[in-house]
Amino acid sequence: MSEETSKNISETLFEKNKQAKETSRLIRYMPSSEKLLEERRAQNPTSWYRNLLRLQWVWQGVDPIEQERVLATIASSKHSRTVDDWLDTVMGYHGGNWNYEWTKLGMQHQKRANDVTGDDSAEELFKASLCFSIAGYPHLKNDNLALQAQVLANTAYNEAAKRTSHIIKQIEVPYKNKQIIANLHLVSTDKPQPVVIVSAGLDSLQTDMWRLFRDYLAPAGIAMLTVDMPSIGHSSHWTLTEDTSCLHQAVLNELPKIPWVDHFKVGLLGFRFGGNAMVRLSFLEPGKIKGCVALGAPIHDILASPNKLKNMPKMYLDMLGSRLGKDAIDINSLSGQLMAWSLKVQGFLSARRTKVPILALSLEGDMVSPHSDNRLVAMFSDYGKAKQIPAKGITKGYEQSLEMAIKWLEDELWR
Repeated sequence: MSEETSKNISETLFEKNKQAKETSRLIRYMPSSEKLLEERRAQNPTSWYRNLLRLQWVWQGVDPIEQERVLATIASSKHSRTVDDWLDTVMGYHGGNWNYEWTKLGMQHQKRANDVTGDDSAEELFKASLCFSIAGYPHLKNDNLALQAQVLANTAYNEAAKRTSHIIKQIEVPYKNKQIIANLHLVSTDKPQPVVIVSAGLDSLQTDMWRLFRDYLAPAGIAMLTVDMPSIGHSSHWTLTEDTSCLHQAVLNELPKIPWVDHFKVGLLGFRFGGNAMVRLSFLEPGKIKGCVALGAPIHDILASPNKLKNMPKMYLDMLGSRLGKDAIDINSLSGQLMAWSLKVQGFLSARRTKVPILALSLEGDMVSPHSDNRLVAMFSDYGKAKQIPAKGITKGYEQSLEMAIKWLEDELWR
C-alpha cells in the first residue's frame, strides 16, 4: 500500500470522528450499577481505564520503547479527559487520544514498509496491523474509532500476507447463512500440514497472532488457522453465548475440505476466553483433536462467583456487556448470567472426561484463571496437565509458557 493511499484511508476514516464518543463512556449502566462503579473507583483508584497488556503486546511484536513512548504521550496530554483520573480517556480524535496515538504508530510502520522489500516489508506491515488493532482495544461495539482501526488492521494484514515468504490464505466457512472468516498460515503448500486452530480472547483480533506462527509454529512445520471469538473482529455478526466454541466447531468440521492441512492432526490453542472455547471443543469433538492448550482461560471460578465478577475493572465489565449485546448493564444480573459460561456448570467438568490431552496454563495470581480452574481441566482430560507460571519472572514466564504450549502441541500432533 502506498504511503499516499494509507494516508488517504486514514484521513477519510477519521475525518468524521473528530468528536467520536470516547471509549470509556460508550457502555451504559443502570443507575444502581453506575453508583457501584463510582464507589469501586473511589476504593481502588487506577490511572488507566484500559488494562495495559504491555508484555503481551511486546511479545506480539510491538517495540517496547515505541510502546512506552506512545503511553507517555497519552499520559502527558493536556487535552480534557472523560475521567480525569484515567490517562487514556482523552476526548476527541487528536494528540493524546488512545486511538489516535496507536494509529499514528501504525502509520509509521506502514510508511517504513515502503522503504524495504520482501519479508522486511511484510514485518513492518504486520507491526502496523498490530498497532491498529491496539488502537481499537478493547474493541467495544459501537466504538466507531475502534471499528475503523480494525479496517486499517485488516488492510495492513492482507497487504503483509502478499509480501511475506510464508503463505496466508483467507478461508471462508459457511455458518448460519453467513461466513466465518479465518486466516490460514502455511509454511508451504507442497503437502498437507498438521494445523493448530488458534483463538484469542474477547479483546483482541485474530490478526494479532502473527508472531505465534512466525516464531513458534512455522519452525515446527505446523500450520496456524486463526478464528475470532463470536462478537469480535470478523466474527462480530454473532453474539457471544454460552456455546463459546460454536464457530471453532464449524471451522473444525470444515478442515477435511481444506487441501493444505492434515485434518487428522489438529491441535487447539486458546488465550483467555478463547481457551474456554477450546477446552469446550475438546469435550465436544474428542475424535477430531490431538491436543489442546488453554492459556489464562476463565473456566469456572470467576464465572461462577458473582462477587469476584463484580470486582472486575470497568473495562472488563464494558467488554462483557458489549460482547453480550447489552443496551444497559445491570452488574448484578450480568454476573449472574455469566454462570452459564462456566464449563463445570455446563456439565463438562463433572462427570465426563475427554481423551484429548489438555495443557491448562496460567500465570500465578491470575484472578481470571486461578490454578483451581486449570487443575479441574487437567483432572477431566486424559494425560491432562495444569501448570502455573511463577509471577516472579513474568517476562520470562510469558516466553516459557508459549514454548511449553508449542512443545505440548508438537508432541501430540506428530505422535
